[in-house]
Amino acid sequence: MIYILIPVYNEEKNIENLANELKNLISDQNTFLVFSDDGSNDKSITFISEYFKDRSFKIITDGVNRGPGAAFNKGFEWILSDSKSDTDIIVTLEADCTSDITLLPKMLAINNLGFDLVLASVYAQGGGFDDTTFLRRFLSSVANLMYRFLFKVNVLTLSSFYRVYSISILKKIKKKYGIIITENGFICMLEILLKGIYCKANIIEVPMILHSKKRIGKSKMKILKTSLQYFNFLWTFNLAPKNIND
Repeated sequence: MIYILIPVYNEEKNIENLANELKNLISDQNTFLVFSDDGSNDKSITFISEYFKDRSFKIITDGVNRGPGAAFNKGFEWILSDSKSDTDIIVTLEADCTSDITLLPKMLAINNLGFDLVLASVYAQGGGFDDTTFLRRFLSSVANLMYRFLFKVNVLTLSSFYRVYSISILKKIKKKYGIIITENGFICMLEILLKGIYCKANIIEVPMILHSKKRIGKSKMKILKTSLQYFNFLWTFNLAPKNIND
């Protein structure tokens, strides 16, 4: 089974385009869509039910806005409880259509070669941005360089939502740390990546162009708030496992 996990927060303007992109690329066979709503106060949930009515899907929501990390964690937990096989796969991507869906067959094929985590990377050779501000690109580059140096990480892109996970690596993270994601903000992607690395995940990156121009509306990421979260993460995050003997 391929689970496609998509966090959603006020994306009513992008849901139709997302449905069309997924319909054109992904068959319903052996694919299950999981939408983890982060307390949307627009018509996102209504539009998901309308545009995906012919697909197998699940909407997870409690009406509370906590951040993408909480949305991802709820989705991961639901999938772990629903999965019936250690060979299942989880794809995570943005709801705003900035992920290059055409890369997914390639990413799934690479995962099938034995990689636990396949990352879509704007910093890998051949990747990049079609449109973004200098400030956002600068802060992203600085944060990536800092964490790669401090945590001795060889991965180039640390914060991308667009990834393919083997469910087995998420089970290892869950067993070792007790909870998959603790950070509610956008830094959650760095947290789960570091946990995966510490669980000895086989990781590879695939170059991707981030299509910001395809997004209808503004990005939900607040640059200043997210930058502060990155610096706070240095002082508060502990990669020691819950069960030290695992």
